[in-house]
Amino acid sequence: MPVQPIRLFGDPILRKPAVEVTHFDKELRTLVADLTDTMLDAPGAGLAAPQIGVGLRVFTYNVEGEVGHLVNPTLELSKEQQDGLEGCLSIPDMTFECLRALSVVANGFDMHGEPVTIHGTDYLARAIQHETDHLDGVLFVDRLDAETRKLAMKEIREAEWFAASPPTVKVSPHPMRGLGI
Repeated sequence: MPVQPIRLFGDPILRKPAVEVTHFDKELRTLVADLTDTMLDAPGAGLAAPQIGVGLRVFTYNVEGEVGHLVNPTLELSKEQQDGLEGCLSIPDMTFECLRALSVVANGFDMHGEPVTIHGTDYLARAIQHETDHLDGVLFVDRLDAETRKLAMKEIREAEWFAASPPTVKVSPHPMRGLGI
């Protein structure tokens, strides 16, 4: 499957909540394949559909050699928390300390519509929470403490990739049923 361009901070689709998948069809399987190929090529620990311009609730992950995907995720978060470095393919070459739940139980579906439950701790829990945030229009910089967020926004504004040009809105090759920007 073809590697897709990754949308960068400032692109409006990254702030728009994605809608639930209702059709578990060939188009969805193509989207999951494109997400997986793009994530592995980047390389990244995860990639959500809005990051390639598709406003559907789908993400892929690649943590400790385990590659997978989840459609229409819902999360149960632990009360215990972890603080750790976090980055994002839509905010290239930057990492910041971000507080997340230590463990997560993620329920959803696979690309064929079969129910899936993922139990994740540490890095997998962080990746699942990060990608689910993307599906809600939330970026990890939104979760930083005030001082760190101020520093992050300064670095983003000064980044070569950000200053080079305003966000380019590209047309997704996937049927979006009116969900793209």
